[in-house]
Amino acid sequence: MTDTMTRTRLLPSYVQDAWWEPASDEGATVVRDASTGEEVARVSTAGLDLPGALEHARTVGQHSLAPLTFHERAILLKQMALALTERKSELYELSSRTGATKHDSWVDIDGGIGVLFTYSSKGRREMPQSTIYLDGPVEQLSKDGSFLARHICTTLPGVAVQINAFNFPVWGPLEKLAPAFLAGMPTVIKPATPTGYVTEHMVRILVESGLVPAGAIQLVSGSARDLLDHLRLGDTVSFTGSAATAASLRLHDAVQTGGVRFTVETDSINASVLGPDAEPGSPEFDAFVRGLVSEMTSKAGQKCTAIRRALVPSGMTDAVAEAVRERIVAKVVVGDPRAEGVTMGPLASLEQRDEVLGQVMKLREGGGQIVVGGDAGEVRLADGSLGVAEGGAFVAPTLLAFRDAEADALHDIEAFGPVSSLVEYGSPEQAAEIVARGGGSLVTSVASHDPVFVAELTRRIAPHNGRVLLLDRDDMRASTGHGSPLPMLVHGGPGRAGGGEELGGIRSVLHYMQRTAVQGSPTMLTALTGVWHQGAPASTEAPHPFRKSLAELKVGDQVISERREISLEDIEHFAEFTGDRFYAHMDQAAAEANPFFPGRVAHGYLLLSFAAGLFVEPAPGPVLANTGLDNLRFMTPVSPGDSLRVTLTAKQITPRETDPYGEVRWDAVLTNQDDEVVAQYDLLTYVAKTQEDASIPPVASA
Repeated sequence: MTDTMTRTRLLPSYVQDAWWEPASDEGATVVRDASTGEEVARVSTAGLDLPGALEHARTVGQHSLAPLTFHERAILLKQMALALTERKSELYELSSRTGATKHDSWVDIDGGIGVLFTYSSKGRREMPQSTIYLDGPVEQLSKDGSFLARHICTTLPGVAVQINAFNFPVWGPLEKLAPAFLAGMPTVIKPATPTGYVTEHMVRILVESGLVPAGAIQLVSGSARDLLDHLRLGDTVSFTGSAATAASLRLHDAVQTGGVRFTVETDSINASVLGPDAEPGSPEFDAFVRGLVSEMTSKAGQKCTAIRRALVPSGMTDAVAEAVRERIVAKVVVGDPRAEGVTMGPLASLEQRDEVLGQVMKLREGGGQIVVGGDAGEVRLADGSLGVAEGGAFVAPTLLAFRDAEADALHDIEAFGPVSSLVEYGSPEQAAEIVARGGGSLVTSVASHDPVFVAELTRRIAPHNGRVLLLDRDDMRASTGHGSPLPMLVHGGPGRAGGGEELGGIRSVLHYMQRTAVQGSPTMLTALTGVWHQGAPASTEAPHPFRKSLAELKVGDQVISERREISLEDIEHFAEFTGDRFYAHMDQAAAEANPFFPGRVAHGYLLLSFAAGLFVEPAPGPVLANTGLDNLRFMTPVSPGDSLRVTLTAKQITPRETDPYGEVRWDAVLTNQDDEVVAQYDLLTYVAKTQEDASIPPVASA
């Protein structure tokens, strides 16, 4: 652990590829250890050249990052994840000062690193070895195929600014950085002040790794109140925080009229619903209680996805409250997270503690009665005794019960800490209405083993949520939990939750790109996209395309096969050999009665097999393996006596950065003797990068 991590210091920013500190600590904000109150750092941006940092990203950052292909950026994300993994113990040590337990830190630190790994994998597997992403299929704009259109996505020309909340100082920045970086957009990270020292060290590790392209990542430690004043068209802002702050930022001229993209994820009155079938002692009842207690105590309840309203069937309040109380007493140990056995730490700051206690008071004044915690219960402390944790920013897990499901406080007030409320419902319709009263949520979970109830409720609540977790005995062991956003699933929600989307796999990468409809000839679209379009020039010059390595193969290389006549004997042999005796192939009268067939016809898969025999070059060579077919369509029936020809064209070539081979996507078109298209599909193959690599079998990449 370095001295800069243990002594009180002015927390530096990282701008224009250099570490920067203010000239003095006059007026700086003091950040303290959440458990002990010890001063950790002082934070100030007095004198910081914020416009210069933004312009550095738009120029130097864009010039170094945007020209890289998606695969090259994806490899860098993996390397950055490995660099953070190697030094994550340093982050864990700092994280404990924020009040996070080891498990809390695992969710934040390992979760954030996992996002980098996921986007690295998705970038290499789901995006091309290119800087242009094709969105959707070709649109035919003319009968003769001479005029086409494609939707393409290209990197936005500005800077991705992220404004993060205090509760996830590692995961928060990384879940925004990963898709922006993969899109080719440089990022400016603005962490929340109370936990920004953890983010600063995360950025320091990345900088010291030497992996960060110039200008691609910058860090502003401290206030940036005039940030939006310096943004313009081509820039983006991703904000996580309070709904009130988001509303004020959304009204800024840069967002309203300046074209700055603004994505919001805010506080959310999330719900969990216990199904009527889930009696005490059932797996669903136990899972509901476990989930509720976990969401109340993980990160001390400081999660935008935490359960704030627990909906239970009529008459179940007392049973659920007792089960929650028993689990908290048995499982929850409150104290300094560095102490042995502690399972829940303090809130991030004394100010946050006072805010939560104030919100609990408002919930009580609005009709809530404390049934667990506070005046009604105790927690197990680190010394083994029962009591209420004192000192530091501690708040005991607190569960309230509302007798009136219409109480405004239940649906409007969020205590951003270890606080949740119970409320009863009488029917699926009423449960859905209660969920909707939250005004839009990030997530709702449903614990039930009744498919009818689950299906009806989910249809009603889905429009009010960004994510719905259906929890029952069949998936409870595998479930990642109510409050865990996953990088491959959308994180966000409508209404109060912000109306934005983050994560969701490649969906979030496209948030940092401009979608453009491009119209033109097949030749021009091929030149622009690097993907061959039918009607563009093709080369049938020898050698056979299957004899060419990636170094030799060109988009548009093509082979046109000889013809092969399909006989009735071929059809009957295939039927007997495979067991596929479907009547359209074997029964003339039945086939003629079918409106789609003129009589007995060839099997579609027989045609594919014959097609392979027509275009394949059989000798060992650069083509290593056939990995599948995409977009297969059978278009014209083939009768006995018809003949078949195949035109195979190299459509897209995707070398793999870390392997001695790549993927080639071939356009395959089967036509009959009248030049009617019989079938069409994309053939996928692995092809060696060089002739020397042709003897190396493909090995799946991590």
